[in-house]
Amino acid sequence: MTDITRLTAADLAGSLAAGELSAREVTQAHLDRTAAVDESVRAYLHVADEAALAAADAVDRRRAAGESLHDLAGVPVAVKDVMTTTDQPTTCGSRTLAGWVPPYDATVVTRLRAAGLPILGKTNMDEFAMGSSTEHSAFGDTRNPWDLGRVPGGSGGGSSAALASFQAPLATGTDTGGSIRQPAAVTGSVGVKPTYGGVSRYGLVAMASSLDQAGPCGRTVLDTALLHEVMAGHDPMDSTSIDAPVPPVVEAARRADVAGTKVGIIRELTGEGFQPGVQARFDEAVAHLVDAGAEVVEVSCPSFEHALAAYYLILPSEASSNLARFDAMRYGLRVAPDGDPSAEEVMAASREAGFGDEVKRRIILGTYALSSGYYDAYYGSAQKVRRLIADDFAAAFETADVLVCPTAPTTAFRVGEKSGDVLAMYRGDIATIPANLAGLPGMSLPSGLADEDGLPAGFQILAPAMRDERLYSVGAALEQRLHADWGGPLLDSAPALPTKGA
Repeated sequence: MTDITRLTAADLAGSLAAGELSAREVTQAHLDRTAAVDESVRAYLHVADEAALAAADAVDRRRAAGESLHDLAGVPVAVKDVMTTTDQPTTCGSRTLAGWVPPYDATVVTRLRAAGLPILGKTNMDEFAMGSSTEHSAFGDTRNPWDLGRVPGGSGGGSSAALASFQAPLATGTDTGGSIRQPAAVTGSVGVKPTYGGVSRYGLVAMASSLDQAGPCGRTVLDTALLHEVMAGHDPMDSTSIDAPVPPVVEAARRADVAGTKVGIIRELTGEGFQPGVQARFDEAVAHLVDAGAEVVEVSCPSFEHALAAYYLILPSEASSNLARFDAMRYGLRVAPDGDPSAEEVMAASREAGFGDEVKRRIILGTYALSSGYYDAYYGSAQKVRRLIADDFAAAFETADVLVCPTAPTTAFRVGEKSGDVLAMYRGDIATIPANLAGLPGMSLPSGLADEDGLPAGFQILAPAMRDERLYSVGAALEQRLHADWGGPLLDSAPALPTKGA
């Protein structure tokens, strides 16, 4: 008998449309899987059994009545807990928002509901999306299904772990400096950061407004494209939303053609500093693209050397401003010191109790960078570097149609291994940050298992703004060849997880 949770979202959609499966069966199978394995993975902060099944039943009734439904209607999805939901808590992994149920849905959530995707629950994340390992959640860390002693990446490790442990066929994420792509890389899944403004940010709890971008996560390139199409599109509620047609991402994923495509290898993001096994899988993937008809060129982006420093001034500065709203006056955690405290004392006590160490670290750094006398030296200079990075991308895309590099310099590290070395943690995003600074789309897909530890490595594809479809045509072509080598998706070779009661 076929294990429903092992089917791709595209296959599930086909079986649902053909009447071979019901939306309730599909949703229940994934809820059962979560009940069996999530005690060890801890991908979810909240599981919405009743609401998900009710949404699935509604799809089944509409399908039985002969209504025209979206292709993904009845295919369940997990939602990162940074997106507001009216029927489930939205905590952002922080004590500050513990138990908070918002009064409105994020636009992404509204679109998921309208398309008929049952929402399985809210996935764990680094607090307010600040982290690269999902170890900074106030409600406990998430583990990598490939090795429960290792991290699933971050900040969206809950979504990537839910996919890799077959608890969800699709998931949403947000990417501020790699929080979709880096978890995808270390869990053997697929993740896409769309062009900035391509997916609405309305209802995303903001961390760094000029960098945050919602995007789709899946187990295959086509699945991710299908979800991308649901999530994307202009939204008048978001002033940064692009008023333009959604790029033809599904068509590109189905076409899977790279013949004549110029693929640029970024000189500054390969070789030294990258784990040998990660580099080896990258080189093999590039060879596959050449075999498929792509032309490979080398490009140089010298300003990328300064991307990490610029990012860790811009992001904390914006985070410091955005997180000022958590003042204990209107909603969220409120801690009142003894006696007759002033409003300022309540704010200070509440923020001290509600924010974790990483959030406090970034608020302090950002507040300092924005302070009088230091603004131009730090934040202003970082913005100038950001401009140089965008210029480097523009020059590179005069030579190449897409740019490629490993998604992350290493495979998943052990839980706690980098908790005492903040800079080592930050360096893990060295290859993903430039795309956020320039607002460009990027994809990570599995390139294989590193020789040193048998853990997944990721292959990153970057494209010009609003040419997101290039990610999918190149990614799907590479995926086809890699799956032929592996005998199927990389996740099929992941070790079995302990199940509850076994």
